Amino acid sequence: MLKTVLLATAAVAAFLSSASAEEKFPAKLAGHSFLPALTLITPPADAPHDAWVSGKFTGKERNHNVMSVPGDVGAAYGSHPTGISLPFIGQPVQGMSGFAMNRAEDGSIFTLTDNGFGAKVNSPDALLFFHRMTPDFTTGKVERVASVFLRDPDRKVPFRIAYEGTESRYLTGADFDPESIQYLNGEIWIGDEFGPYIIRATEDGRVLSVHQTMLDGKALTGPDTPGTVVSAAAGKDFRVQRSGGYEGMALQPGTDLLWGMLEKPILGENGEPEGDFLRVITFDTRKGEWTGNSYKFRLSDGAKAIGDFNFIDDTRALVIERDNGEGDPSLACADDAADKSACYPLPATVKKIVLVDTAQVDDDGFIRRIAHIDLMDIADPDGKAILETDARRDLTGKFTFPFFTIEDVMRYDGTHILVANDNNLPFSAGRKIGQAADNEFILLEVGDFLAQR
Repeated sequence: MLKTVLLATAAVAAFLSSASAEEKFPAKLAGHSFLPALTLITPPADAPHDAWVSGKFTGKERNHNVMSVPGDVGAAYGSHPTGISLPFIGQPVQGMSGFAMNRAEDGSIFTLTDNGFGAKVNSPDALLFFHRMTPDFTTGKVERVASVFLRDPDRKVPFRIAYEGTESRYLTGADFDPESIQYLNGEIWIGDEFGPYIIRATEDGRVLSVHQTMLDGKALTGPDTPGTVVSAAAGKDFRVQRSGGYEGMALQPGTDLLWGMLEKPILGENGEPEGDFLRVITFDTRKGEWTGNSYKFRLSDGAKAIGDFNFIDDTRALVIERDNGEGDPSLACADDAADKSACYPLPATVKKIVLVDTAQVDDDGFIRRIAHIDLMDIADPDGKAILETDARRDLTGKFTFPFFTIEDVMRYDGTHILVANDNNLPFSAGRKIGQAADNEFILLEVGDFLAQR
């Protein structure tokens, strides 16, 4: 009898082990295109004059002298210059921060620019807008078909916006940090990091409603949520980490449910992350309310956050998983390096696309991870790469995507996915030291990966 029990226990353990195993699958570069880092557009004609020069507040003091302050990657990343200076004349198109699953009627892809310059306090002159874009893998260029600026003429935003007293009431990076986008029935749905909020808007950018996140019957807030004050205690007065809101927000086919995935673990009452997992909360677009259901996504070793989240069929979805590094690992700085001008103190290591199945959830609420591909190990036998990568190793026949923030993924067709980066203009330089990262779009052939269940 004991032998039977032991054998049964071993069989169950073996089953659970195989069911939870996550296999790595190969990826081949099938196309490469990019939008140059310094791509600027003019604000709408009825926008405040203030919006014609953006990035005036990225330093310690207001600065109206255009292109006078050189951008760099920051001390933690070696203080490498990026070759682009602030403030800008016009609005930067930079920062692709999400792909919509559904495309426009002309086949173009909905994507969006984030809050501007990385923080609420330094982005009050950065307008918020989304785009329709089409990458051309023959020419290597990305066509910007249209850009639409978000505005709140009907005063649907429940707090005072930066351009409150204007007639046009355009939204800025001091109001929201849009990081994920979906297109449904002619309307735009945007996931925000500050609230975190979900924003519903018309296709021409007019806000229709704003929804505060609810988790377990309580409002979920962060340090940048309006109403959070300086003395607020992390974990007690707010639970979402800074820059930890909706980095990914997937639209489930057939149900019209939005699955909002937070970028970072939420905080427990002690002010520390509750675990090595992310919360996923569902919102019913038909009813305009939260379902009350929530799930968990387990981060792999070394991963710190996610970048995007999109369904590929009724239950399976793609998730970008990343660390906080940038640059090729072969150029890692020595531990005792004093001069970091030609090396990366925090090189890119964990950059993955994970395939998950939302229909397979264990008793603890964890969504099953099925498989992954490694964006630092992409085959390029046909020489499709059009941009050179700084490295101290032979990358012949190989391609890497060594960016700090990789924030866009979608199913392109039955065997391909499309991936893009957020270049954090002018603060990231993952491809080459001393050169601002472009907005790259890569087409990956991953048929075997997409077939996994």
